[in-house]
Amino acid sequence: MTRTALVLALALGAASSGIAAPAAKGGGKVAPAPASPAKPIGPAAADWRMPDPENVLVIDSNKGRIILEMVPEVAPAHVTRVRELTREKLYDGRTFFRVIDNFMAQTGDPLNTGAGGSTKPDLTREFTFRRGADGPWTPVADQGVAEIGFIKSLPVMSQSSMLMAMTADSKVSAWPLYCAGVAGMARGQGEDSANSQFFLMRAGYPSLEKRYTAWGRVIFGLENVRSIKTGEPVAEPQDRMDKVRVLADIPEKERPQVRVIDPKSAWFKAEIERVRASKGADFTACDVKIPAEVK
Repeated sequence: MTRTALVLALALGAASSGIAAPAAKGGGKVAPAPASPAKPIGPAAADWRMPDPENVLVIDSNKGRIILEMVPEVAPAHVTRVRELTREKLYDGRTFFRVIDNFMAQTGDPLNTGAGGSTKPDLTREFTFRRGADGPWTPVADQGVAEIGFIKSLPVMSQSSMLMAMTADSKVSAWPLYCAGVAGMARGQGEDSANSQFFLMRAGYPSLEKRYTAWGRVIFGLENVRSIKTGEPVAEPQDRMDKVRVLADIPEKERPQVRVIDPKSAWFKAEIERVRASKGADFTACDVKIPAEVK
């Protein structure tokens, strides 16, 4: 296996199973499911937020535009690295050389093979981070010993906030959830071997959690990620990123106007309740979509 190839053999072997609902006994009628709340009316102006243009990547690919919000609160060193390499033009022209349907699309290698990286040193893992009471956090579910919420556009699981009073730094451990659209850093066998390669999730894959550093999420163009040609490796011609830019660096006249739903907004709270009622016991944070608009 190459030095920076994504090490996922165990993760790929994991499979999920479902449990069918039991049939009604004696021919009795099954009670109707409770009605789901009506889908909330479209967001109002106050429900949107403008992401920091320093933390937005605009990827122009041959499949279309992909816009990704980086979240330095969860992986500051990895966000800094991706931003630096973007400004150095390392990602321009890079192909998606390893793409697995219902999993992820990998790119960011100057060699376009999975064996390369930048001239910068490898990064120390940021699989988890410390979450404090003063940081951005929108709760979605409280499981007692753990909480699920959002930090900007990124779904996150965390230890209970109740534990903050008992830790030396008044913070608790947290980690991103690998839902569709999440951006993670590829690595080799070593946990501290991430360098330049990254992958974009085409579907949710919880086996990656706390094993690979997640540093952002696609907020626009997920359908373009899912349309990338698959293969291990992908046969020629491979799909590619023609140009990758930090939003703040794009000249104002051509800069796309990006806004995304604020997870603290009234619209988002209503949407969470609608999705929770619809999914019932199967509800996960990956079911909650965060709308974005690009003009």
